[in-house]
Amino acid sequence: MDTLRRNLKGIFTIWYRDLLRYIRDRSRIIASLAQPLLFLFVFGGGLAPAISGLAGGRLDFKQFMFPGILGMTVLFTSIFSAISIVWDREFGFLKEVMVAPVSRTAVALGKVAGGSTIAMIQGSIILLLAPLLGITLSVGQIVSLVLLMLLMAAMMTSLGILIAARQRSMEGFQMIMNFLLMPMFFLSGAFFPLQGVPQWMEWLAKINPVTYGVDALRRMALQGTIPAQFLDMLILHPLWVDAAIMAGFGLVFLVPAVWLFSKAE
Repeated sequence: MDTLRRNLKGIFTIWYRDLLRYIRDRSRIIASLAQPLLFLFVFGGGLAPAISGLAGGRLDFKQFMFPGILGMTVLFTSIFSAISIVWDREFGFLKEVMVAPVSRTAVALGKVAGGSTIAMIQGSIILLLAPLLGITLSVGQIVSLVLLMLLMAAMMTSLGILIAARQRSMEGFQMIMNFLLMPMFFLSGAFFPLQGVPQWMEWLAKINPVTYGVDALRRMALQGTIPAQFLDMLILHPLWVDAAIMAGFGLVFLVPAVWLFSKAE
């Protein structure tokens, strides 16, 4: 019982430390919101006049993009929250944590909890823009969107920790992340419907975990904005399927991430 209590306290301490660092770093909050806003209003605003046939003309392109931008915010914030592991390793803090009387599994779970919470907060800030785009959200939709963002964030933070567990330098981690992030984002259906794409792209989208996060967010965010029959034209899977697949990917990433973290020097 004492061991369990000690590990739970360790998870909470790591989570609280990461959350406190995020809250105190105002520049990080502002900078991490700049890219999603740039995509939404500049990229989306520029393409909106050229793309007007979505959902039978009932959906503006920026409205279509909005769930994708939510997914983008969660994706980038989750993955890069794991960079703190590399940072802590370089500056010696991680070594001190590793010799503390808590299991390394608890440290890894604390990092997942911290990164997931931060990504959910960032996504919730972007969610406040929905009324400006003519997207109507009920309280139930908002709660569901926040929970979906939390699930997606846990999945992607686990992937980030899986990669960061063996990285020794910030540069190496960033190179791998830059190689993975943009293809994952662009192949998720954030910018265009995946119905009717070439088969090779369809297969890449199917093995992309971000696809299921964007699909779930789009269904939930737009269900009060356009009729159901038109929304179904843009959605790939039922909500429970997307959620189950995200949970499955999360476990696939989390289990080896915890194992590698426990073996790290």
